[in-house]
Amino acid sequence: MPVHSTALVDAAASVHPEAEVGPYSIVGAEVHIGARTRLMAHVYCEGPTWIGEDNLFYPYSTVGVAGQDLKYKGERAETHIGDRNTIREFVTLHRGTEAGGFRTTIGSDNLLMAYVHVAHDVTISNHCVLSNAATLGGHVVVGDWAWVGASSGVHQFCRIGRHAIVGGYSVITRDVLPFSNTVTEREAKVFGANGTGLERRGFAAEAIEPLQTAFRLLTRAGLNTSQALARIQAEVPETAEVRELLDFIASSQRGFIK
Repeated sequence: MPVHSTALVDAAASVHPEAEVGPYSIVGAEVHIGARTRLMAHVYCEGPTWIGEDNLFYPYSTVGVAGQDLKYKGERAETHIGDRNTIREFVTLHRGTEAGGFRTTIGSDNLLMAYVHVAHDVTISNHCVLSNAATLGGHVVVGDWAWVGASSGVHQFCRIGRHAIVGGYSVITRDVLPFSNTVTEREAKVFGANGTGLERRGFAAEAIEPLQTAFRLLTRAGLNTSQALARIQAEVPETAEVRELLDFIASSQRGFIK
């Protein structure tokens, strides 16, 4: 069993002889680690936790710690992880609570990218992908082959059906149908010039007020872009800032947010 000299493995832990515990990793009591599973470095595991075979944990991932449910008072609860999972940097996996049967479960052949959060009592099935910074609230159930896009948040007790894909930056507050391609609306909108920020950076009112007028014509006057630009050029003083705004619009290759 290759355990780095800087790693700490509790005497009550069970680590397979073919597993690897890398530098500065901590393996607590009642943590069971299967064959060929590798904790690369700085991985923290609390028990009771069962980790299967051929898993790879990247640095700074955290496994089996108490959840953030304020009702949890330290009752014995478990974390179960299958085989051949890849757990990337800074992933947080929390153990179960009484309300969820005292168990958080992750199946096999899953990829959890950096900064993914798996809350208490979550069930992730097999062959799933959770992209960077995806967040699963407590008691979420994710079916086989599901994909959750980057920076998406899934509300407590929601289900994501098999073979579903959730687009990035989605906010999921209800169940996601199996086999669906689901994206919540996330269109960015402009609400005017950044007046407060510009004031803090020393811009005078004579520079900010024309910008506010220009943004009002662009976003709230009911005009199309060509009409708004014509009104700006006709009605708004051409300060250096307004000129920069107009030049930016003219050079846009992808369109701009209104």
